[in-house]
Amino acid sequence: MNMTVIWLIVLIVMIVVELATLGLTTIWFAGGSLAATVAAACSAPVWLQITLFFVVSMILLWFTRPIALKYFNKGRIRTNVEAMIGRQGIVTGVINNIEGTGEVKIDGMEWTARTQMDGMVLPVGTIVIVHAVDGVKVIVQPK
Repeated sequence: MNMTVIWLIVLIVMIVVELATLGLTTIWFAGGSLAATVAAACSAPVWLQITLFFVVSMILLWFTRPIALKYFNKGRIRTNVEAMIGRQGIVTGVINNIEGTGEVKIDGMEWTARTQMDGMVLPVGTIVIVHAVDGVKVIVQPK
């Protein structure tokens, strides 16, 4: 099979996958396969086609992905667990990672809590900020 046809098939597959997922995952490789298709049509050696595919894909990924993600996620609203990060709460049960205890009240809801550092103990009434969520536990740090 002609290499131009193979690269065209790769290009079409990458575009179809991107259209199906809309996750900005394969569009960069579609650009690389377009460059390889042009090289194949100009009778470039296979090693150059493959090199162009990878180099162009990586350049597109490196330079355009951050810009695309910025505009792609512009109107995205954090929900559920993502919305917890950065919120403020109050310790309702002493947080001690070594003993495996700790509870925090955030927006009227009780959460099992741990601190970022194992040696830190936070008494009841301490104001904390949610740093991360690990399963059903919030990872907090004092404000």
